Amino acid sequence: MDRDEIDRTLRRLKGERERITKVLLELEAHQGYQMLKGTPLTGATQRYWIDIDGRMATLWKLFDAYGKVLDEAEELRARHPKPGQVQLAELTRLLTGTSVELVSGEIPLEERTLLGPTGEWLSLDGVVQRMTPMYEQTAGMVATVDEVWSALLTRLGEVEEAARAVQALHASLGVREPDAERISGQLPGVREAVRADPLSLSSGGRADTRRIEEIGRELAAQRGRLEDAVRIRDEHDERVRGIEATIALVEAAEHEAVTAQDQVLAKIASPALPELPVLAAPLRDRLAALGGLRGDGRWLELATRAAELEQAAATALERARQTTGLITGLLDRRDELRGRLDAYQAKAGRLGLAEETDLTDLHQRAHDLLWTSPCDLRQATVTLADYQRAIASHTEGTRS
Repeated sequence: MDRDEIDRTLRRLKGERERITKVLLELEAHQGYQMLKGTPLTGATQRYWIDIDGRMATLWKLFDAYGKVLDEAEELRARHPKPGQVQLAELTRLLTGTSVELVSGEIPLEERTLLGPTGEWLSLDGVVQRMTPMYEQTAGMVATVDEVWSALLTRLGEVEEAARAVQALHASLGVREPDAERISGQLPGVREAVRADPLSLSSGGRADTRRIEEIGRELAAQRGRLEDAVRIRDEHDERVRGIEATIALVEAAEHEAVTAQDQVLAKIASPALPELPVLAAPLRDRLAALGGLRGDGRWLELATRAAELEQAAATALERARQTTGLITGLLDRRDELRGRLDAYQAKAGRLGLAEETDLTDLHQRAHDLLWTSPCDLRQATVTLADYQRAIASHTEGTRS
């Protein structure tokens, strides 16, 4: 190469050296690399780090060898502002020839022989070509472990926060659930695996958070129960008043059902009545039992019992009201039949059939049945249907 070609090549190679230096330093400063370097590792992750560390050492050795030759070329060029043929030849050899000697540790295993490596010579561009795939593989390995580690640490942090919240709730309530020790006992092992061997919790280059998620679900369920218990404790008096109010409504509804039954028995013959509910008294006994749980500070059990009692009281109220509705429905049925009888009588009058003897007799029988206590609803229904058919029959005869 002539002097201009030498200078252009030197500028290009110096620029490449700066970029390579920056890239290698950025890789070493990467969060994942620093975590691997600064953490006592075990298992698969330790083996992974040994591989990465070896690759980085090789990259730096290659780069050092590259730099020494480039420095030699720069110094030679600096000593000869007007290089002669001898200097140009040497510069050409240094910059483009196989001027970089690799020691044994820098030669890939697959290129070594049984008698051992005797050395290998590469050009500066050849060194860069050798370093490029090694760097890309190393950077990919660092990125993989960093992604796995970050995902695991993030989820572990969330679960540990949940564990601290559960512990605080236990302290606030002064209790300890039997499952608490079992769940918390799983965390140290998972924590150690995440911090020292994250790759043991990975699959296909992705974080496998199933163990952490399982602990998280158990903690969430426990936390929910504990928070319910705290809420029960803090809102106990108001909640008890609400339950008392519902029980009072149950008592009123049951009393209304008894009153309605007495009326039906007096006004309806042989009624098919539902069994009257008697639930208010047992509900009051259960409410009184909550006071004992509160006095003992058994908030977790109190939370469960209070929720069950609320549901039981609501169900009892619904049942009592349904029973009352079924009973009063018999009186409503009687009133409905009375209204239909009046409507049929009015229809007969409009059709000029008011004086028809058979219609008058049927109307009177239906009227007597519906206005007699106790009322035979079945017979009244049959008679009213006969009256309706008789009106229809007379109407068709008139049209004919």
